[in-house]
Amino acid sequence: MPIGDMTALMALFGTGAVVMRGAGCTINDMWDVDFDKKVERTKTRPIASGLITRPKALAFLGLQLSAGLAVLLQLNPYTILFCFGSMPLVVIYPFMKRITYWPQLVLGLAYNWGALAGWSAVAGGIDWTVALPLYAAGVSWTLVYDTVYGHQDKRDDIAAGVKSTSLLFGDHTKVVLSGFSASTIGLLCLSGYMNGNGLPFYLTVAGAGTAHLIWQLKRVDINSPPVCWRIFKSNAWFGAIILGAILADLAYDRLSAADASDGSDASDGQPK
Repeated sequence: MPIGDMTALMALFGTGAVVMRGAGCTINDMWDVDFDKKVERTKTRPIASGLITRPKALAFLGLQLSAGLAVLLQLNPYTILFCFGSMPLVVIYPFMKRITYWPQLVLGLAYNWGALAGWSAVAGGIDWTVALPLYAAGVSWTLVYDTVYGHQDKRDDIAAGVKSTSLLFGDHTKVVLSGFSASTIGLLCLSGYMNGNGLPFYLTVAGAGTAHLIWQLKRVDINSPPVCWRIFKSNAWFGAIILGAILADLAYDRLSAADASDGSDASDGQPK
């Protein structure tokens, strides 16, 4: 794919991600208004505090979904239909914390749908041998960062009856998240292998990516909300590392192709 087309598609997906994650937050706040009032960190949210009424929130959600639809309609028909499959996950996620200690799993399934949709938008279909490990890696990563996030509110969550992997893993959180971190790196490398990625991808993911996740688990204090918040936010750097791995591999591939082309041209110019 030409660089210009790739950049335009990334911008489109970036816009869609911001809009639809915002819509997910609105849905979550509408579902959880009673819970949010009981949690110190969330009781000042607009709906929970009474700053915005539910009808106004619903109207705002309509605007967000309309903007998301406008972005979606720029994609091919297969991707448009496929993306609608994520909506049930977005809607039911807030309800999951009422019935299971694994709401973060449902969140991961919803949040990482874009990994599948991105492949579809480029190819008009999905190569599951590549996209499924990538999707699973994203889900595993979500379990890491959102479990850390959930530890901020665990005392209030217990009182409010909210369930989470943070409460499920408890004092074993670091051990369990070490496993999910390892699976994140392993699945990313598997996806790269199935896609035929080169050495720059593996070096960056397995090197810098692993180092960052290890740093997170060493630094996090699950009993300190401010530390949990800082470690949660640091996952933006992990995302940047993975993006860097992809771009480095793309640049390496393009340079290798250019060198091969130059070598072929030079060979053709030699006397027979």
